[in-house]
Amino acid sequence: MLKVVAIGGGTGLPSLLRGIKYYTKDITAIVTVADDGGSSGRLRDELKMPPPGDIRNCLLALANTEPLMEKLFQYRFDSGFLKGHSFGNLFLAAMTEVLGDFELAIKESSKVLAVSGQVMPSTLEDIVLMAEYDDGSVAIGESLIPRIKRKINKVKLIPEDAKPLNEALEAIEKADAIILGPGSLYTSIIPNLLIRGIREAIESSSAKKIFVVNIMTQPGETDNYTAFDHVKAIVEHAGEKIIEYVLVNVEKIPERLLQKYKEEGSVPVVVDEERILEMGYKIIKTEVLSINDVIRHDSEKLAKEIMKLFS
Repeated sequence: MLKVVAIGGGTGLPSLLRGIKYYTKDITAIVTVADDGGSSGRLRDELKMPPPGDIRNCLLALANTEPLMEKLFQYRFDSGFLKGHSFGNLFLAAMTEVLGDFELAIKESSKVLAVSGQVMPSTLEDIVLMAEYDDGSVAIGESLIPRIKRKINKVKLIPEDAKPLNEALEAIEKADAIILGPGSLYTSIIPNLLIRGIREAIESSSAKKIFVVNIMTQPGETDNYTAFDHVKAIVEHAGEKIIEYVLVNVEKIPERLLQKYKEEGSVPVVVDEERILEMGYKIIKTEVLSINDVIRHDSEKLAKEIMKLFS
C-alpha cells in the first residue's frame, strides 16, 4: 500500500486528504500548531493546549463517518459564551483534558471518526510564528502576520529548537510520497519545515516530493507571487532537496469568481514554468480546479494527478 505523508495545515491540506484517502489508507497528515487565532487561539491560551482547529479539519477530511457527525464536529456556536467555538475544537479540548495528552486525544478521536490513516501535530511544543518583512519590521503571531500587509522576507519559530514527534519522522522516513500543501505558504506549510529534524528527514527520504502550489495569491501573505516565488520561498526556508515535483493548476477560472477574488486582493498565481525548470524541478501542469463559489483544488482531481506518478 502506498505510504503518503501530507504536510501543511489550514483549509488547503484537508482538500488534498479528502481525495487521497480513496487511493490509500496509509496516510500521515503532519499539521502545523502555530495557529493562535479564533477558537483555536482561545483554547490554546485558556487551556494551555496546542491549537486544535487544523487538526480537526484534517481528521474530518480523512474520516469515514456519517454526514451528521461531520456536521456536528464542524458546528460553530454563534451566541453565548461559546460563540466562535466549533464543537470539534471543544471535543478535542475535552478529550485532551480527560486523557491528559493531546497526541493521545487525537488518536482516540480518530477512532470515533473512523479515520483513514493518522493525523499528528508537527510538534507538541508551544510554538509561536514570527515574520520578518522586507523593511526589517517583525510581527509575532500566526494570525497577525497576514494582516500587516507588507512583503514577508522570512518566518521563524519561537523557540527555534522545537522538537518534532518521533512518529512524524518515522512516517517521513517510510513514505513513498511526501506532499507539501496546498495551503498558506508562510503560515501553514513552512512552519512545519522549520521544526528541527523534519526538513532533514524529508531531504534524506527517497520518496517522491511534491509541492502543490496554491491556485490564488493570498492577501497579506503572497501578494503578486508567481509559482516560482512560492517554490523559492520553500527552498529559502528549507533547502533545495525538499521538492522534486511542482504541481500547478492551469485550468481557466470563471470570470465571475475572478472578479470576487480581485476585490479581496487575490489573483491567480502565474505559472512561470521556465524559471521553475531552471531550478531543476519537474513541473506538473494540470487542471485541478473545483468549480463552485470558492476557488480551491478539487480533491478528486488533485489526488488522481498525484497518483499518476505511481502508476
